[in-house]
Amino acid sequence: MIFLKSIRCNGMLFGPFNSFSQMRWKKPVVSAQTRLETRTKDLKLDKHMTHINKLKTILHIHQLMSQRKRGPFVSVQLMSRWRNIVGLNVGMGAFLHKYPHVFKLFEHPFRRNLCCKITQRMRSLIDEEENVVKEHEAELVQRIKKLLMMSRNGTLHVHALRLIRGELGLPEDFRDSILRRYSKDFRLVDLEIVELVDRNESLAKAEVEKWREQEYIDKWLSEFETSYAFPINFPTGFKIERCYREKLKNWQRLPYLKPYESKEVLKVSTCGGTERFEKRAVGIIHELLCLTVEKMLEVDKLAHFRKDYAIEVNVRELLLKHPGIFYLCTKGSTQTVFLREAYSKGCLAMSNPIYVVRRKMLDLILLGCRNTRSMEDVEEIKEERNGSVFRTNGEGRIDGDWVIPILESYDQNAFGSLGENREINDSKQPFDGRGRDD
Repeated sequence: MIFLKSIRCNGMLFGPFNSFSQMRWKKPVVSAQTRLETRTKDLKLDKHMTHINKLKTILHIHQLMSQRKRGPFVSVQLMSRWRNIVGLNVGMGAFLHKYPHVFKLFEHPFRRNLCCKITQRMRSLIDEEENVVKEHEAELVQRIKKLLMMSRNGTLHVHALRLIRGELGLPEDFRDSILRRYSKDFRLVDLEIVELVDRNESLAKAEVEKWREQEYIDKWLSEFETSYAFPINFPTGFKIERCYREKLKNWQRLPYLKPYESKEVLKVSTCGGTERFEKRAVGIIHELLCLTVEKMLEVDKLAHFRKDYAIEVNVRELLLKHPGIFYLCTKGSTQTVFLREAYSKGCLAMSNPIYVVRRKMLDLILLGCRNTRSMEDVEEIKEERNGSVFRTNGEGRIDGDWVIPILESYDQNAFGSLGENREINDSKQPFDGRGRDD
């Protein structure tokens, strides 16, 4: 007869069959959520993502403002209704005052309500991006062709391309300006499916393969080491656990079906096992991120390519398994994946023309309320050269913005006589270059 003895210590009962002792030996569950919570954060990429979210919000507000047909300005009272649409956690008025280099606030001359419009500097950058997109249209065609070549049947849903239009740098009307215009390369099967007409084998080379060739030449590594390897760049503070180096080394040597290698049936058995099937998915996501402008993409948008690319795995868990290749950022309302090798100190290592323009927009936003005095001086000089009538108060705000539109309603004789009177008045009082009386 076995007697089990329990020891009472500080009012707690310890023994082999109580709940406390059983909970101690329970194996911890490793899931995508636990990997996300325990991952090593990259503070520079998190900060960069915060700035990008501000730029996206401002561009969304500009898009809503451009849809108004009454004029290039919108009342702040109406814009306050867009707060939930653009996802602001502060008032619209407070948000507009934070970025005077982007938004210009003024009082309507008749209704006497506060209105807002985009500044000339921000508008010129938006127009510059549209011009750059038109100039590099041939590169955009190659990007779409490479996306179609990676798909299982050479087809993609137009809706999926529309979701990542900004990430790919495509124009807003890409369906008519690119897909319909280049009929030798693309064919619209129906309203929502685009098919590749001619497969160009010269484009069937992934960006990671170019890196492998460079590594083979520069570091004198063997072909066995570089044939299927990926560039690994762990974040600062990443702790390498026991046996992790050996597992990573074996995974780097593991053969897999490359993104542009066509195969009709793509399953775990045809790819050579679960690990090779997952490595193929890593290669496709890696190439998809390389085709984007800023080497980043929202995780939710990747789900729209799973069927066409035959990625039958948990995408978020796959990204978290490879912290040296991808970084999953949780800043903002959605999760965004970054390609780690493409970034250095929080900035894109290899820039492109579209990224350069967007970086200028970001620098304009990061100015905040700094250098506003010099901006107002430049506007005053421009208005003086254009012949507008204005005055400045003690805070530097400009009044009389609506004088020229009102005077345009008069006939030419009346406007000429007014100009003569103004020249007489200007000759009596000396005028400096800043629009103030001496």
